[in-house]
Amino acid sequence: MDTAQDILVEIEANGVATITLNRPAKRNAVSLLMWRRLAEIVPELAQRDDVRVVILTGAGGHFCAGADISEFPTVRADAKSGRIYEAANEAATIALRDCRKPTVAAVSGYGMGGGCALALGCDLRVGDATTRMGVPAARLGVVYGELDCALLLRHLGLANAKRVLYTGRAFDADECAAMGLLDMLAAGPALQKARALAAQIASNAPLSLAGSKLVLDALADGSIASRRTEISAVIEGAMNSADYREGARAFLEKRAPVFEGR
Repeated sequence: MDTAQDILVEIEANGVATITLNRPAKRNAVSLLMWRRLAEIVPELAQRDDVRVVILTGAGGHFCAGADISEFPTVRADAKSGRIYEAANEAATIALRDCRKPTVAAVSGYGMGGGCALALGCDLRVGDATTRMGVPAARLGVVYGELDCALLLRHLGLANAKRVLYTGRAFDADECAAMGLLDMLAAGPALQKARALAAQIASNAPLSLAGSKLVLDALADGSIASRRTEISAVIEGAMNSADYREGARAFLEKRAPVFEGR
């Protein structure tokens, strides 16, 4: 398998990077090698100065049907290989969750199981009329792990997280939006709206975006007390930055600011 073709990366001049899961014949089901490559790609993009926002999407009209179950007899055959597989799976989701750049999932078609988890690992999720999301763990005899349950709880609340896991079914776009699986619904293709949203985000000050993500995530996961020194440093760094001075000048001059992330 060539993960260079199964996962495509495009970086636009406006700072928006798009990661595309590219196995349309399998509705972009993710292989073990793809989980591992995703866990590498996201941090690599986060370190690039020319990347300000990361979009995750899928080719061929679907986001991701989940894990590629056809390879389970070889890569997830017993408890030992299962632990190795789950570690790779979780590493990809954690890379998205902890990415210091804003992340947006563009979810057309199916976003099921592991695909749903990848979407929930992103900061924002954009869907369209074709979107179908859910977690069929209960239909497969699988217990969803702590990481994925935490993401469901964080974005959906307890009752809706239980509804998703207990029913194991696919929810349509309106239901997804009502529960919190989706944040925005597009009139057209999800990727088109996601790109417009990402471009808007990318035009803002990178230090401000990173700081906002740090503070909000620390509040959401209860780590705010242990991260106050880090947060104070980020706030002070932004106040001392060239971007802060540029933002103030642009406001007074009634023009769009040009931020450089420093």
